[in-house]
Amino acid sequence: MQSLGRKESDMIEQLDNNNMNLAECKLVSFPIGIYKVLRNVTDQIHLITLANNELKSLTSKFMTTFCQLRELHLEGNFLHRLPNEVSTLQHLKAIDLSRNQFHDFPEQLTTLPALENINLEENEIVEYVILKLSPMPGEGFPCLASGKALGCGRPGFDPWVRKIP
Repeated sequence: MQSLGRKESDMIEQLDNNNMNLAECKLVSFPIGIYKVLRNVTDQIHLITLANNELKSLTSKFMTTFCQLRELHLEGNFLHRLPNEVSTLQHLKAIDLSRNQFHDFPEQLTTLPALENINLEENEIVEYVILKLSPMPGEGFPCLASGKALGCGRPGFDPWVRKIP
């Protein structure tokens, strides 16, 4: 069995209370060694923070391995798209994609039944999707929006696409 390097083992120590925090680690990709170390507990991880790294993409393996996620923080990277396998994140409630390089709204997010909040602030989106929303009991509208990029709401509603003025 391949052993993990010092950097990966230090990152594993960031796993705490069903949360993994790998923010500001200068990652250019998700460390492969973590898949092996966490293979028996991936279904217990509900929040992953990969904020402020140098990620250009996430793999389909990442999405299918951590399919029990409730929150995913990817802000401050170089992402411009999500893999189609993001559709496996059926329990995801919030995703922060702010300060990345998206040109288009990641439409595959509209298929996620539990998703309530999508943050796409400070991207390069020239069109945005407005989802027809209905209020959620006791919670109002499940929407996070500001600046030029708007992408929010509950799946199952008809999206409209509008140009940003």
